Amino acid sequence: MTAELVRGQNHPVSRSRVEIRVSAGTPVLALASLADEQGRLAGTGVLAHPGARTLPGVHAPADLADRHTFAVDLDAVAADVHRVGVLLVLPPGGPVCFGAVPASYVAVAAPDGGGEIAGYTLTGLDAETAVIALELYRRQGAWKVRAVGQGYSDGLGALLADGGMPAPAARELAAAALRAAAPAKEADATLAALPSLVGDLRAPQTPERAAAPAPDPTPASGVPYAGTPGPAPAGAGSPPTISYTHPRRRRTSSEPPEPAPRAAAAAEPGQPPRPVAGDAAGWSMDERLYNQVWGMFEDLARTVAAYRSAVEFADSRMDRELDDALSDPRHRIGGSGNAARDAARARREELVAQAQAVLDRDLAQLIAESEVVEPALPASYARWDNPVWHGHRTPEEGPLALRLGDLHLPERPDLRIPMLVRVPLERGLWIDNGRTGSEAAMAMDTDRLRRAAMDMAVAHAVRLLAVHPADRFSVHVIDAAGAGAASLAPLVRAGVLAAPPAAGAAGVSRTLAELTRRVDLVQMALKAGAPEDLPPDVDTAEQLLIVHDFPHGFDDRAVTQLRYLADEGAAVGVHLLMVADRDEASAYGPLLDPLWRSLMRLSPVPDNHLADPWVHHAWTFEPDLPPQGSQVLGQALDRVAEARRTTRP
Repeated sequence: MTAELVRGQNHPVSRSRVEIRVSAGTPVLALASLADEQGRLAGTGVLAHPGARTLPGVHAPADLADRHTFAVDLDAVAADVHRVGVLLVLPPGGPVCFGAVPASYVAVAAPDGGGEIAGYTLTGLDAETAVIALELYRRQGAWKVRAVGQGYSDGLGALLADGGMPAPAARELAAAALRAAAPAKEADATLAALPSLVGDLRAPQTPERAAAPAPDPTPASGVPYAGTPGPAPAGAGSPPTISYTHPRRRRTSSEPPEPAPRAAAAAEPGQPPRPVAGDAAGWSMDERLYNQVWGMFEDLARTVAAYRSAVEFADSRMDRELDDALSDPRHRIGGSGNAARDAARARREELVAQAQAVLDRDLAQLIAESEVVEPALPASYARWDNPVWHGHRTPEEGPLALRLGDLHLPERPDLRIPMLVRVPLERGLWIDNGRTGSEAAMAMDTDRLRRAAMDMAVAHAVRLLAVHPADRFSVHVIDAAGAGAASLAPLVRAGVLAAPPAAGAAGVSRTLAELTRRVDLVQMALKAGAPEDLPPDVDTAEQLLIVHDFPHGFDDRAVTQLRYLADEGAAVGVHLLMVADRDEASAYGPLLDPLWRSLMRLSPVPDNHLADPWVHHAWTFEPDLPPQGSQVLGQALDRVAEARRTTRP
């Protein structure tokens, strides 16, 4: 029985040799792309097209046609290839876009004319001239097929560039593929049409992507807000988005990276492989776990999107059938109308049940993976209640990322995905202690909410200190009114602050002036190419500034300095962690809007203001705090303080 996929849905591929069959409503160019685990194309041998039809494990069609067949041997695909994409491109002189032709159908099938395993009809396309129809992808040692349907109005070149290929190489490869596909008599027309077919390498333009601004080309940490514009870089109108490429880490040896561990064999034939912690690419186990967490995040986003899409389709189909039944005069006599309505509802329930079964299957796999990954996480990624904190010691080098909390969706609230942010922080953090941020915040007492927000900030600061070398971070606090003293007590007691919390307007001005001077001096030293020539009183450690109850104690000059630190500080090691109510700062008007947009908003209570970068679900964020009555925070601070004492000259 063929699995009928909707956009985003996946299905297991149990065979190593398969055919991919394409049935298009017009002659198209059919190609196959090879990408790594992050979906990146690198080099020239990543595209099977009429001019270079065969790549390891993949054999592409030769000509333009409305029907194509790919031969794929998954066992022969290179070990570093994790995604095999099927691309469809409109030829020159044909239809102007996929929206002007009947929907194409793509299927994965057994070879030599065998039965179909899964099929996908590419609906919802409009101005696109190139599209990623589906992809075969490797996950935990097994292969699956995913319905993609990602279109590009600017042609094959834009598609290749979006996969990480440099723009000149993308243009050249796209042009070569189109030339090879065109018959000789059409060569001149093909060459004339190449600029529009290759594209100007802008972002893809499916209906979903067209509604959102293009991503910031500069990698930025964090998750974009759901339905809220993110911070725009200078000279652009686009919000930052997460980069899921490996962190910018230099290799420490000339040896090749360790291979990812292979998943264990399935317990029973036909069952998916048992999940394995660290089952992802990376130079170290920490990096493999980091990439595996993001893989789980993407899988959950896409499988829920497929379920919601299937339910929406079932509902719309039932509504259409009910309308037809009501409008048909024949159904107004006797009980035929009731029978038609009952049949429509039964078909709807059958479709929903099928979608629910697929969702349950995928969620079960993700839950099993989470159960082995969560206990294996290092301290920087782990919850505060993870036993790893009991044996944790101050490390000799910093981590790749920090855990800020958990993300989950209403379809399975108990399946929590760690929300990781790369370090060093490329964006400041803002913990919202206002009551207007969410329903949960509105239900809380103001004092309790403010205390929870400050406790959350302290927990993040302690984690940052605990997972870095002892001398890596200096922590400064601005608490102008002293309202955060109870939450700050563990930091003060352990003696890990660079100075006592700054109080009053004078303390605010002094702290901001010192950090502003540091940013200025480091910037000048870097521009001069002499970072070692800093004055001896400049602290070269990374700086974390915690600001509590902003804007209390801030005048116009202090506000300007804070904005400067938010804009310029991260690049030279000054990071901002604010605890504030945006409504209370509204007196400053639009002056502070760029500041809020540049920070990643977090909530001390469950809140669904975050969105994933794939299908833009609204995810519920829950902060990660130490268990009530736990001593883990104090123990971590004691170890930090002891490590600092032993490392000081």
